Amino acid sequence: MKKITSIDLFAGVGGMRISLQRVLNRLHLKDECKLYSEINSYSRQTYDLNFPQTPLIEDIKSVKKNEISYKIPDHDILLAGFPCQPFSRAGISKRKNLNRSHGFDDKDQGDLFFNILDILKAKKPKAFILENVQNLKTYQNGKILDEMIKKLSKYYYVPKPQVLDAQDFGLAQRRKRIFIVGFLNFNGKFNFPEPTFKKTIIKDFLDFYPPRKYIISDLLWNSHQKRRIRNKIAGKGFGFRLSYPTDKATVTISARYYKDGSECLLYRGVGKNPRRLTPREVFRLQGFPESFKFKVSDLQAYKQAGNAVPINVVEKVCLNVVNYLNQSKKYQKKVA
Repeated sequence: MKKITSIDLFAGVGGMRISLQRVLNRLHLKDECKLYSEINSYSRQTYDLNFPQTPLIEDIKSVKKNEISYKIPDHDILLAGFPCQPFSRAGISKRKNLNRSHGFDDKDQGDLFFNILDILKAKKPKAFILENVQNLKTYQNGKILDEMIKKLSKYYYVPKPQVLDAQDFGLAQRRKRIFIVGFLNFNGKFNFPEPTFKKTIIKDFLDFYPPRKYIISDLLWNSHQKRRIRNKIAGKGFGFRLSYPTDKATVTISARYYKDGSECLLYRGVGKNPRRLTPREVFRLQGFPESFKFKVSDLQAYKQAGNAVPINVVEKVCLNVVNYLNQSKKYQKKVA
């Protein structure tokens, strides 16, 4: 196998593609992404800046079953970090408050898994890599994940999905995500990557001279502290989280970080207001290289970084998937 082709669905800004590219470059294999799909225009702006001239289908739901054969190109690996909001704790809570459906019943995002399934059935790539929030594992007592695996296993060898944490793979962020992989041909047991446990601290990912605009104002800092007191009295948690540069990891940085940065405020010293992470720092905590480009507003950059995949983790998964595909053919047999 001298070249591996892929399609990048629900691509965001291309984190899964970067991870696969790194692996293929290391293994001296040619890489060709034949298509990407992303509905958010700001994310497409960043994606196109880093991966110009990649064919695009904005909304994968616009491709009907009978159109897949000619609208979706043949490919070796399907990548899909499909929308996690319908399965995440925060997303479910928000949908309940708005009296909206969640999980598979969310017709805007929750049923996108079935679009992936239709493509897999029609195009039969050699492998797929899916990523989602940890909560998918226990959502509805695991019934939804079991249903996904059952449907995928009709056509693919699907090893037991695994939850991997970014902080175990050289990133100073606690970020647990579930990975589902599958193979058209069975080459023996597939193993997910073992944690590297590379020691890092938050300071390793910070700017040397962050702009002063990221220091929060007296008004916002006072508001955070008052809210913490109110929440503690009401038993609703403790509000903002203060992180120290010497800490091993931040909490999970979400797409809502742009609102007030309360989930990770950086300590600057006694008597000094803390600061938010810069967008570049959040991208670093996700494993994105310094060469990664973005020219959107801070608001959009925070959203994009918060919605991205942890590159270090996905890269290790991709490496094991590609190595599995390259295993001896004598063990190979069709699953379906």
